[in-house]
Amino acid sequence: MSKIRAAIAGGTGYTGGELFRILLAHPDVEIVAATTTSSEGVAVSEVHRDLIGDTDLRFGKELGNPDVLFLCLGHGISREFISTHDIPADTRIIDLGNDFRLEPDFCGRHFVYGLVDGAREEVKRAHDIANPGCFATAIQLSLLPLASNGLIRDEVHVTAITGSTGAGRKLTESTHFSYRTDNISIYKLFSHQHLGEIRKNLTSVAGSPIRVNFVPMRGDFARGIFASVYTRAVEGTDYQTLFNDYYAEAPFVFPSSEPVSLKEVVNTNKALLHVEEHDGYIHISTVIDNLVKGAAGQAVENMNLIFGLPETTGLKLKPSAF
Repeated sequence: MSKIRAAIAGGTGYTGGELFRILLAHPDVEIVAATTTSSEGVAVSEVHRDLIGDTDLRFGKELGNPDVLFLCLGHGISREFISTHDIPADTRIIDLGNDFRLEPDFCGRHFVYGLVDGAREEVKRAHDIANPGCFATAIQLSLLPLASNGLIRDEVHVTAITGSTGAGRKLTESTHFSYRTDNISIYKLFSHQHLGEIRKNLTSVAGSPIRVNFVPMRGDFARGIFASVYTRAVEGTDYQTLFNDYYAEAPFVFPSSEPVSLKEVVNTNKALLHVEEHDGYIHISTVIDNLVKGAAGQAVENMNLIFGLPETTGLKLKPSAF
């Protein structure tokens, strides 16, 4: 089998850097082009210096004729990019932005919402993918087993904290080291942009509207998301068995009988979940790496499934546990 020819549009940010790292080590992929408006002619390894010695690729203008195009553009830019570039009809597109998560049809293409562990068969049949957001991935992994079994009977409450890479590479006051270090803060209270896709997809899975109240927080670390999720329990439900059964075929999602922590998943495509019932409430702790399972890793999972590869190909990554 010939290698999948991949192109990356954008790719100078944290998510793009993570995608380069994964695809350069993927046994069935060749990166044939990388485009950007900010670093044209610059070596990829000059922008992502951890890739020195791993690639001679330079950012340019031309996409060529790739089998798959990853869009690592700023939110709201993917639609403009598609409408202003001559992309072959048979080129698959995987968008890592938010352009198609709520409105999936554009320019004759239909973007399947690529939350792999809730839509594996749909992804296998898809031509184009809207990759979920990082918070959206962690929160929905916490709730999919409940939603699919009609076990969300009340509002859902979420507090989740993310590392500084979740804010992107561009420096702002709240990502500056002097602000972030030894500091935790709330932002976009009850109004985070991922709420739309979370509510839409969970409502579709459950067959009825689901109210999710979300308190996002900035953490004083670089990578990872820790989500604390709870809602009223349904009496008589064996939640541990429910989660074990739901994720039995998911190669990267692991319900744990012990409490979970970020270091167990950072730099990997894994999601760990811990489920506990307390005084009439069910609580789920979920941890992922926001740049891998929450972005580039899940995008590669989607690619693997679309092209008929084993889902884990190129994604058996080692955590930094200490």
